[in-house]
Amino acid sequence: MNCLICKTGETRPGRVTVTLQRGETTVLVKDVPAEVCANCGEYYLDQTAARKVYAQAEDAVSRHAEVEILRFAA
Repeated sequence: MNCLICKTGETRPGRVTVTLQRGETTVLVKDVPAEVCANCGEYYLDQTAARKVYAQAEDAVSRHAEVEILRFAA
């Protein structure tokens, strides 16, 4: 697919680190499968990966974690 941000790059399967922040909590999830733009590096998560990442972030927020660093597990 063409990148929606730079409009010129093609996306390819890859792995990214997703950083999410809410209030005082910052969550980093490493090795998340994504489609990554070869030109600008913008990434796109599929619905399954996004749900898993958001669930992990919600869990960290509910535990009042300040910083949480996780590895994506399918």
